[in-house]
Amino acid sequence: MRPSGGPEPTPQPPAETAADEMRPTASESPYVQGVHLQRTDENVREIAALAAVLGEPTGLDGLLADLKYAVRPARVVPRVLGRAVREAYRWDFYDERDELWYPQGISTSADSSDTEDIGGRKVVVTTWYSTGKDGIKRGSRVTFVDLDSGRYRHVLLVVPVFDEAGTLVLKPMNIHAGGIVWAGPYLHIAATNRGFVTARVDDIMRVTGDDDHPEKFGLEGTRFHSFGHRYVLPVRFTYQAFTDEGHEKLRYSFLSLDRRSDPPAIVAGEYAAVPDATTRLARYPLDPATWQLAVGDDGFSRPLAIDEGGVRQMQGAVIAGGRYHVTVSHGPWMPGTVCAGQPGSMSVRRWALPMGPEDLSYWPSTDRIWSLTEHPRRRWIVAMDRKWFD
Repeated sequence: MRPSGGPEPTPQPPAETAADEMRPTASESPYVQGVHLQRTDENVREIAALAAVLGEPTGLDGLLADLKYAVRPARVVPRVLGRAVREAYRWDFYDERDELWYPQGISTSADSSDTEDIGGRKVVVTTWYSTGKDGIKRGSRVTFVDLDSGRYRHVLLVVPVFDEAGTLVLKPMNIHAGGIVWAGPYLHIAATNRGFVTARVDDIMRVTGDDDHPEKFGLEGTRFHSFGHRYVLPVRFTYQAFTDEGHEKLRYSFLSLDRRSDPPAIVAGEYAAVPDATTRLARYPLDPATWQLAVGDDGFSRPLAIDEGGVRQMQGAVIAGGRYHVTVSHGPWMPGTVCAGQPGSMSVRRWALPMGPEDLSYWPSTDRIWSLTEHPRRRWIVAMDRKWFD
């Protein structure tokens, strides 16, 4: 935390082939064997014990009524922010330069609600991970941005557990948080080799007067320090990743929601930096009544399909207009790339995004794809016209 106190569309460049970056498609249906997820028990008692210390949850409504920091609309200059960008926002001065936290994942109220808003507000939610550059690993957090008011607030993710003596202990959620899906009342957050973790926005709790202690964490009697965050969100359960013998474990590097499929599905993908690492894209069906993963008779959640035609160094993937759209970062100085099409056969659109693009989310009514960038002093939340990639 901090110390206290669109222009006209640009003509498209010629599409380039991505064949040298792809692998052949290999998907099965209706369910794919080899990898699966299994949900842990809910932390019902632990979250109730935390509420006994902090008071009843304020939930999302309470948080949105207490947003603190301002996002600034950014001038959309194609050479700087990418040829596909039509809308852009910057964090406030401190968060734009902060090297202790890096933004990663993005989802929106268009994922969460059929009406695409929350109480009339258009809201973006992002994830950040703690770099630990000052020697303190603070875990991960989510940030809710009200696009209508231009205000936002950070919420620290925490894990409540009971120790052997039955005493409530709080831990930071130490995951990379490379992607997020806001599905109904739940936030599903990518946890790489672990699978993904799930929190419920109704569980957001206020921490009294902790803005001045960015270095402290944990319970001290009835007082709770949360690395300077005024709000915390306990993780409710985990979708643990498992692999059958003879198969390679799937890495849940990033996530997105395919709300328009039947049933709706979570898309998960793998970041791969080395040549021999897999770049798979998986689709897991959701139960639209609960917004949790569909579960088989064996208690496992299995993917509808796994495609091995992802892109090297992809940072995010979303299905929009019946096609995949995948971000590729080229480091802190070169603009980002979007690859669009079917796995194994995607066209490449270079200079589509600012440098360091990450996760993706689709907003159907505006036909725009949202992303965010991670590098200090080059951090934006951006929306791109999907048709630019047709």
